[in-house]
Amino acid sequence: MKIATAGTLESNDCLMTVQSHQGIKIEIESIVFDQFGDQIEKVIRDTLQELKITNIHVMCKDKGALDYCIKARLITAIQRLGDSYAS
Repeated sequence: MKIATAGTLESNDCLMTVQSHQGIKIEIESIVFDQFGDQIEKVIRDTLQELKITNIHVMCKDKGALDYCIKARLITAIQRLGDSYAS
């Protein structure tokens, strides 16, 4: 199973890991999860919807990244994964 990543674990960034999966599975670890966990998940889900991706496992390890950073890291990881991510 192919796995792709993008990002770092530096402050104000996130490490996004993606792999093929049946359906959508999102895991989030964040230093600000209590305050922004719902927003992080919304950014991930909205991005997947924009890309018409329905089968993927996303693991986000967040260190306080802003929405645009989360989206950019997710898109980059998906591009690195290649064509095997979507149905």
